[in-house]
Amino acid sequence: MGKYEKAILIDVIDPTTSKEEADLRLMEMESLVNTFGGVVVVKTIQKKGMPDYDTYIGSGKVEEICELAKEHDADVLIINNLLKPRQLFNLNEKFREIDFTAWDRVDLILKIFSKHAQTTEAKLQIELASIRHMGPRIFDMGIELSRQAGATGVRSGQGESNTEMMKRHLRKQELSILEKLKHYETIHAGHRKRRRRRNFKTAALVGYTNAGKSSILNALTKKGVYAADELFATLDTRVGKLFIPGNSAEEGYRAGSELLISDTIGFIQNLPPNLIQAFKSTLAETIDADLLLHVIDVSDPQVHHKIEVVEEILDQLHIGDKPRIYVFNKLDLIAHPNIFEPVADRKREYSLLQAGPETTDLLGWTDSKIKNDLARKQMKNLVKQYKDFSPIFISANEKINLEALITELSIKI
Repeated sequence: MGKYEKAILIDVIDPTTSKEEADLRLMEMESLVNTFGGVVVVKTIQKKGMPDYDTYIGSGKVEEICELAKEHDADVLIINNLLKPRQLFNLNEKFREIDFTAWDRVDLILKIFSKHAQTTEAKLQIELASIRHMGPRIFDMGIELSRQAGATGVRSGQGESNTEMMKRHLRKQELSILEKLKHYETIHAGHRKRRRRRNFKTAALVGYTNAGKSSILNALTKKGVYAADELFATLDTRVGKLFIPGNSAEEGYRAGSELLISDTIGFIQNLPPNLIQAFKSTLAETIDADLLLHVIDVSDPQVHHKIEVVEEILDQLHIGDKPRIYVFNKLDLIAHPNIFEPVADRKREYSLLQAGPETTDLLGWTDSKIKNDLARKQMKNLVKQYKDFSPIFISANEKINLEALITELSIKI
């Protein structure tokens, strides 16, 4: 998909799904398309108790999509679900005559991964994830494989079909990539071993994509990693160092210490486990960390759902029992920057007040006070619900309440 190419989105949902949830699902999908560089021309929702066996969306919907594609000169249909290879094959066969193609949700995510991968290791992981997800379809997805041309010279045995030959080639490709990734795993393992020898404590930033993990790493360590308001802005692991001041003699002396903080790929819902496993070497920093900082976008209307998604993935990685802090980021989007400042004593004798900004502020009618009152109520509820995870509320962009996070880190390590 080029920068200005046009996409049609369809989300097949259970009939019991609420309108709010359905709208939020489509909104996230549209953000994915925008991140990749496309533009959405049509969004549609289809309520089906059971997806169509042959095409997932059904023959009637296929005809409707064909007409929409012609009307809007669209290039691709993106289905916000995980389809079977045969269903996508059938769709693309039906769309062939109008020069139109179909992707599922994971196809698009892999395209974004491919766009953002910078290092050789990340690119190898993308290839591995693509092979495991798409199989033979990978040759039509525009993702370059380092040994793709080698398939031409592969000789098949008697009676071996093209499909079997392709599967054999892809398996060989997968083994080759795994072997190369072992090299990087060995290097990373050596780095972690040296840190343990030097008694470095480590914390890993985890969270739903676009929660602000890279911004927090920059704010705490001045690492200077790429941070953007888009999904999957970070794929490669980045490690920064934070110096945590010691305590004074009056508080019970403790020397200052250094904490290594790593930032890596963000999580997202409905990713197959084999895709998560493809990023094993990148996620190793998270798996081996002493402490997890679960970064959460406090302004997100799906905040609780996305916390659950991340926790489920941590369980898949067998690290759901690691100590962690819930870091609610983007506080500036729900509160005024002075939210943590003490309230001044404004008691004064008066019998009559003149109209004006000073009087409005005195009476507490300012927008900032209303905004902060709502934010405090929301924060109170989140603290109550997630009290076991030491919730901290910050804004990495506005540098709000970072001191409280550093204090909590000093306690945890």
